[in-house]
Amino acid sequence: MAAEAERQYKRVLPFVGMVAMECSNVGTNTLFKAATLQGMSYHVFVVYSHALAALLLFPSTFFFFFFNRRRSANSIPSLNFSILSRIFLLGLIGCTCQIMGYTGISYSSPTLSSAIGNLVPAFTFILAILLRMEKLSFRSRSSRAKVLGTILSISGALVVTLYKGPRITLTTTPSSYTIRIPPPIHRAQSNWVLGGLFFTAEYLLYPIWYIVQAQIMKEYPSELTVVFFYNLYVGILAAIVAIFTEPNLSRWKIRTDIALASIICSGIFDSFLKNTIHTWVLRLKGPVYVAMFKPLSIAIAVAMGVIILGDTLFLGSILGATVIAIGFYTVMWGKAKEETEEIDESNILETSANHKLPLLQTYKK
Repeated sequence: MAAEAERQYKRVLPFVGMVAMECSNVGTNTLFKAATLQGMSYHVFVVYSHALAALLLFPSTFFFFFFNRRRSANSIPSLNFSILSRIFLLGLIGCTCQIMGYTGISYSSPTLSSAIGNLVPAFTFILAILLRMEKLSFRSRSSRAKVLGTILSISGALVVTLYKGPRITLTTTPSSYTIRIPPPIHRAQSNWVLGGLFFTAEYLLYPIWYIVQAQIMKEYPSELTVVFFYNLYVGILAAIVAIFTEPNLSRWKIRTDIALASIICSGIFDSFLKNTIHTWVLRLKGPVYVAMFKPLSIAIAVAMGVIILGDTLFLGSILGATVIAIGFYTVMWGKAKEETEEIDESNILETSANHKLPLLQTYKK
């Protein structure tokens, strides 16, 4: 019973946590976009949000080092220069991703960020296979499911991004809905393309970030400590960049309006909670599992836009979200099947070892 409860815990909680963090990510990006439209600097934003997360994590890290270190000394090694240097590399990659991502949002929109973010699963999957962090055997049903689910998720995201289709307007009458052809939408095309380039560069670095973080967690499985030093490094590196990009001290003053709300929400829900949950899930499930939730963000962005902001719903959004959901659950089934196969193999090896043990004991007697 205890083993089954632990197995369900490792299946359900990571899933719920990742879905919640994707919802939070879309919300904080939307809030950040609104703050930048009122003149907030995204360089200063990165400094303040990560500094706030490091400040929130400091008490738990202090408690771990001075009170809980002896109890967990057998499971967690000492924090040496090698681990700190790798966390610094993680912070350097993360700082670059943060600056590129927020620059892209300031030029375009959070929806475009969610759309281009669907490059992450494919790149992470390929990199994990090359580094032998993921098993790939087309004779295995779990491997075929993961490959097929990845392709479906990316295809669904491309449908949402590239195909709008007819506009669907729900009427107040209980009969049905009406479909109208949407009017042309005019945007600043140059800024939109520039934002897309920043997002592409950001999401090309994210798979490397996942891989480095997974390697760190194998050697030092303490999520809060790793996330604390990560946020500290990102805050310091972002401050160094911001000194040169924002020399005007007036840009560092945060007014008590949407800018302050954006920094607090991003510091708590993004830099603190999201990084902690991502690190924990990376240790349990690996980088591909975490990356596969990226296509889900565009479906969440569309749903939040329609429900909360009253955006127009298009047929392409419904079709794409459906394909994303099918691909997403296909990958989740493949990961669950893979875990079941690994458990069955370990049980077979344990059973065969138990059968051989009496023979060895008899031989010794």
